[in-house]
Amino acid sequence: MSELKNDRFLRALLRQPVDVTPVWMMRQAGRYLPEYRASRERAGDFMGLCTNPELACEVTLQPLQRYPLDAAILFSDILTIPDAMGLGLYFEAGEGPRFRKTVSTEADIEALPVVKPEQDLPYVVDAVATIRRELNGRVPLIGFSGSPWTLATYMVEGGSSKDFRRTKQLAYNQPELMHRLLGKLAVSVTDYLNAQIRAGAQAVQIFDTWGGALSHAAYGEFSLAYMEKIVSGLIGENDGRQVPVILFTKGGGQWLPRLAATGAHCLGLDWTTDIGAARSLVGDRVALQGNMDPAVLYAAPARIRAEVAAILASYGRGPGHIFNLGHGITPQVDPAHAGVFIEAVHELSAAYHDNV
Repeated sequence: MSELKNDRFLRALLRQPVDVTPVWMMRQAGRYLPEYRASRERAGDFMGLCTNPELACEVTLQPLQRYPLDAAILFSDILTIPDAMGLGLYFEAGEGPRFRKTVSTEADIEALPVVKPEQDLPYVVDAVATIRRELNGRVPLIGFSGSPWTLATYMVEGGSSKDFRRTKQLAYNQPELMHRLLGKLAVSVTDYLNAQIRAGAQAVQIFDTWGGALSHAAYGEFSLAYMEKIVSGLIGENDGRQVPVILFTKGGGQWLPRLAATGAHCLGLDWTTDIGAARSLVGDRVALQGNMDPAVLYAAPARIRAEVAAILASYGRGPGHIFNLGHGITPQVDPAHAGVFIEAVHELSAAYHDNV
């Protein structure tokens, strides 16, 4: 593997000194970019992009050709594991992801296979290897998965949900069944992320998109416990480097001290938590990633710069901050505004770091 030319993202994840705060964006390869829309049209649909390693590589690299980002993230979907378990993932225009089959009974859960990534999801493993080769050491590559709880919500509901009625009903009425499902998913996610690491991912992120929908006690039981299990089962070093792990629970600001105790290297924050307050809660135990409201990118450039400056000031001096949005960039954002954001992070953050 080629030598890494820009490693500030990996250094920041490990709370090591950097020259400027590294920045990347969740969903940075996405519909806000005209070149992405053209690639998607060529692929036929979203899954056509995901399942073609060359096209997945093409769209992963597109934002890096436009912006001086400090990391690439694998182009894929969080729902590849349930799809590989046989639930039949498809995308409904205007409605997002749906499954042809759902999970509701003991028989349904027993019938689910544990996913063997190289065998069941070869297109993802091949995409990671292809992207890593094409990056040629330019920036690190991030692999990712959905958390067991988040995957379970889609599998039980059949798609996204406003109230997670069926999922919570299963968790509260038949917790032993929910734990069986989550246990199977935790093994699959661990194997999936390890396959990505072996193929060349240099850091991994677990997206716990719906953990924030749980009560305090239920979060610990049904989401956090399984993410902790996954973290403990991941490959810790590859290519002679540590492979840092990022946990991101959307709506999880109140659980940061518990998340910091999982063994993860970095915690993602959404925009509802002040990053300075988060830093005082977790101290030097973990790095923090975030956390500008993606909607700020609809504002004028001066307002975007002011928001970047405020978040940098809130975090303060020293290492351990990876700048990101508090959730994924949205399709209607002007690509020029994303450029203003990224340049502002690099320009304004230098004052918060000693020269290294």
